[in-house]
Amino acid sequence: MKLLKLILLLFCCTFATTGFSQKKEKLKIIYAGKGDANNKEGFTTFLRDNQQQVHFVHKGIDFYCDKAVYYSKQDFIEAFSNVRMIQGDTITMTANYTEYSGKTELAFARGNVVLTEPQTTLTTDKLHFDRIKQQAFYNTSGKVVRDSSGTITSKIGRYYIPTKKYQFVDSVVLVNPEYTLKTKRLDFFNDSGHAYIFGPSTITGENNKIYCERGFYDTQEDFGYFERNAKIDYDDREVKGDSMYFDRKLNFASATNNIVVTDTINESIAKGDYAEVWKAKDSLFITGRALAISVQEKDSIYLHSDTLMLTGPEEHRITRAFYNAKLYKTDLAGKADSIHADHKTGLTQMINLARYNSKDPFAIKRKPLLWNIDNQMSGDTIHLISNVETKQLDSLKVFYNAFLVSKDTISDDGFNQTKGKELIGLFKENELYNVDIIKNAEVIFYSRNDTGELIGINKSKSGSINIKISDNDIEEIRLINKVDGDLSPESMFPKNANRLRGFDWRGDERPNSVEDLFKDDPPLNLPIIKGLDDYVPPEDFFDEELRTRIDNAKPEDKTKENKAARNVPEKKTLEVDKKPDLKKKKSGN
Repeated sequence: MKLLKLILLLFCCTFATTGFSQKKEKLKIIYAGKGDANNKEGFTTFLRDNQQQVHFVHKGIDFYCDKAVYYSKQDFIEAFSNVRMIQGDTITMTANYTEYSGKTELAFARGNVVLTEPQTTLTTDKLHFDRIKQQAFYNTSGKVVRDSSGTITSKIGRYYIPTKKYQFVDSVVLVNPEYTLKTKRLDFFNDSGHAYIFGPSTITGENNKIYCERGFYDTQEDFGYFERNAKIDYDDREVKGDSMYFDRKLNFASATNNIVVTDTINESIAKGDYAEVWKAKDSLFITGRALAISVQEKDSIYLHSDTLMLTGPEEHRITRAFYNAKLYKTDLAGKADSIHADHKTGLTQMINLARYNSKDPFAIKRKPLLWNIDNQMSGDTIHLISNVETKQLDSLKVFYNAFLVSKDTISDDGFNQTKGKELIGLFKENELYNVDIIKNAEVIFYSRNDTGELIGINKSKSGSINIKISDNDIEEIRLINKVDGDLSPESMFPKNANRLRGFDWRGDERPNSVEDLFKDDPPLNLPIIKGLDDYVPPEDFFDEELRTRIDNAKPEDKTKENKAARNVPEKKTLEVDKKPDLKKKKSGN
């Protein structure tokens, strides 16, 4: 008899629902083990039996649960215990409790909520699901697990089913075996694994850490683009730039515009317009107004060229500067085709490129030059040796066609000149104090007394020459194995003999400041970076359209609760509405 009543009840519900569906499709009860109608309160309770759960459908979506309470007039159902909601063959949601309105097509689930689709699983404590917009929303913290991309957690989340896009807000964390991403906002596309990052963000891997305030990352291919205060921290290097690219598989990074690379171990900084970092090779390439700064407590060294390369591990780093390389510190300046500096040994080589041979009309202009105080040194190759402990100059060597020139302190066009096959100089506190010219030495020297009066001009040849320098003045010249030469009065010294063969004073080329390093460069013309689009806040999940649906679902009996509005938050009050009326306050009204 009870079974007959249940069958009749199910038949009546189905018949009533079918008849009404011609106007508007209502929830349809498919199966229940037991049903109990409460006509006074206007609801029917359905229970499962030992074989099946309660089953009802609405517009292609299936609900299963152990217990359901159905409010027929409001077309609203409450589902309890082991709830499952299945949409087609792609979306399944399970929860301890779910309620659903057939009028608004809005579902609310709570208690161990799990939303799954082919590639991801979303878990949260409370979830809203709008079937019309095909969107799911939570604001009580949630977690999304994706097989190939890791796990994403956030306080607020939203899933757009048609585009398979997740939007995470507030305390967003993506954990992957290779890295951890933390950001304020994250748009994640499920099919492609593309992630768009908004706000202060970090991506931390085993050997690197990325920071940006706007970025893109491909979680499947492991590469990304980063902007706005973007930087990458390696074990011993920090790379900054207006726009950055990073490939985790290649352990490669590049940066464009306003590049700053800081070497924390070797206390050096590199700048330029474009940079590449190959971490596995310990290699940095930088070009476009490239500048390397060896940071020292009192007097840093600046090295500029078209292109810079820094290679080698931290304990043995090498700097290469090529194409119009220039060197500057307050008491030292240099210029060469290329400069090679070994930070471990303290050896800096200033090199003249081989393509500039003696027959090249520009060769003499390309020879390496070195200025210390007022002394200009030149030759085919120059070696500077520094003390790696004190960071001060120790000595220098000039190989082949060595020339030492300084202006006479009084005369207009007089130059003290020394030349030979090689030159060896010694430094004390970064000042040149001893010079030896070796083999085929020649000298022209303006000899003056203590009052500065010119005694005569010495032009001599010898096997070698030793020069003592004090307070930037030549104190003594010793000719060793003198061949010939005399001290002649200025009046008897021929004008056409006041320059040694190969003389080339290039004092106007000397950099006298950091800015001077760039004076021969073409005008700065940085490429325009289009950049990634700004963050556009989405429409509120509980927008006007949804609230209109909820209002239209109100029961005819105004004393009854609108079930469809039960778990919908109140409409937000605009900030302008919250501000006090300053005019009234001021007037005292």
